[in-house]
Amino acid sequence: MNTPPLASGPEGREVLRPLLDTVLDALEEGARGRRGPLPTGGPDAVAARMHDALGDVLPDEGDPQALRHLVRAFAEGAADPADPLCAAHLHCPPLAVAAAADLAASALNPSLDSWDQAPAASELESLVTRRLAEEVYFETPRGAGLYQSAAPPRGATSPHRPDALITTGGTEANQLALLLARETHGPGVRLVCGENAHHSLPRAAWLLGLPEPVIVPAPQGTLDPAALDTLPPGPLLIAATAGTTDAGLIDPLPEIADWCAHRGARLHVDAAYGGGLLFSTRHRDKLTGLSAAGTVTLDLHKLGWQPVAAGLLAVRDAQDLAVLHQHADYLNADDDTEAGLPDLLGRSLRTTRRPDVLKIAVTLKTLGRTGLGALVDQVCATAQQFAELVDRHPGFELHAPPTISTVLFRPTGATDDAVAAVRRKLLTDGRAVLGRARAANRLWLKATLLNPTTRPADLAGLLHLVEGTTLR
Repeated sequence: MNTPPLASGPEGREVLRPLLDTVLDALEEGARGRRGPLPTGGPDAVAARMHDALGDVLPDEGDPQALRHLVRAFAEGAADPADPLCAAHLHCPPLAVAAAADLAASALNPSLDSWDQAPAASELESLVTRRLAEEVYFETPRGAGLYQSAAPPRGATSPHRPDALITTGGTEANQLALLLARETHGPGVRLVCGENAHHSLPRAAWLLGLPEPVIVPAPQGTLDPAALDTLPPGPLLIAATAGTTDAGLIDPLPEIADWCAHRGARLHVDAAYGGGLLFSTRHRDKLTGLSAAGTVTLDLHKLGWQPVAAGLLAVRDAQDLAVLHQHADYLNADDDTEAGLPDLLGRSLRTTRRPDVLKIAVTLKTLGRTGLGALVDQVCATAQQFAELVDRHPGFELHAPPTISTVLFRPTGATDDAVAAVRRKLLTDGRAVLGRARAANRLWLKATLLNPTTRPADLAGLLHLVEGTTLR
């Protein structure tokens, strides 16, 4: 029996080249078969097509054409975030350079649970996470719209410098933030978050055995700081949001930070969506107050255009991370650590984990702040254009001007049932992918605009599609 070729090693380059051609051809074939942002026919039709393409999951004899056939079927049945009419979720089209870097990570397959499995990856992660943490914990302007880091310069030995951990996304980062709060302030620390907060926050409190969370009002879609004055005594973790999932709103961070400072409460900011505004000199001020948080969640697979997964948890004081330390003699033996081998087990709740930092590092280095900031500015401007288009159209109602890149709108006079039916009809036909959100006691269509190549004609086309599908 011939051994299947490996992705790395001496033969890797020559073996991968034709396979990459096969994948790229199959992706193109699948996109032509899909003919839009989503496959047609709804769940049953997609399931049937996938079943036919796969056949026997584990046949006795292998199929040398499986790569082409399954990638084609996978692409044909995919939601394509690069299509301008695929705008339902915080689901970005990844940059080509980031996807290419991800291939290198997959081929070499480092595992960041011990240094001897990931020598370069572990150092790269340390450099990138520390720099991104410094970006979060900024203080004063230093020209050209940039900010002076609150952290000591590279090489300083202060144990209280900022740092960050790579996570699978906002859910894991939020759970880690609550874990650090529990270990710092005790098991009685109580989560306080707004009605607008991400579902992962109260769920993390439940998973960690914390007291029942206090959910405070968000009357305008953002947490009301005045409601914090009614909180019970005891250790508190206030979780604010910078970029809500439903409407992309940002809680009043300076007021919440001031309240936490006066009450001695710990502040966490879920900036999974809005954290990308840090790259933009035009929009960065919307995050004023962020640096007061003890922990901050970021997701670069949203406003960072990374393939999933690319989450981070930034911490103002790296010393907080000491509670994550674990010992396993086969991974971080004391004598190895004393001899200078880095200990990686305290860098995640996971053991085996892939080097997601490589695609992030390649993107930051390739585009720089200017390039990333331009992408952020572009999608924010696109959202503003779409909101203005909706507002001018007599057949539609705009909920509010966008804060980041999310626009809520609905057909004028439509019932909530009709709004939901329009969305499902567009999905089933594969013509457009819109989300849904409830605000002001009504159901709205949600356009989350993360594609920097979307043009005004695409926006007009989207509105025309919705108008033609509206059921009253």
